[in-house]
Amino acid sequence: MMSVETNSPTQTRKAESRNKAAKAKPAAKQPPAAPTANKADVGDGSHTARVTKHDHVLTLLTRREGATIPEMMEATDWQQHSVRGFLVGTVKKKLGFVLTSKKLEGELRRYRIETKRGR
Repeated sequence: MMSVETNSPTQTRKAESRNKAAKAKPAAKQPPAAPTANKADVGDGSHTARVTKHDHVLTLLTRREGATIPEMMEATDWQQHSVRGFLVGTVKKKLGFVLTSKKLEGELRRYRIETKRGR
């Protein structure tokens, strides 16, 4: 015997919509936009390097007086726990710098990267 399958009207509509979706053409690719001039391209032709938040914190830490947590928070817009994590995870562990801290009476703790001075 031969079996005959019948499709309900709902099944037929679903199958038709799937077929239409499969046959739809993809959107035409847009040509790449012309590069816009940024601040580094304008002027005398000298290029300035991008200064990151890490660079800001490292600059603060290499100063003679060092930096406090609030100073680093202000320079980077990070929260206190993020600054502390950066000090331990990046400065000490990844970069291998010797990080010292000092707290004088009535002042905030100041962190500083110890640099080896001439031999």
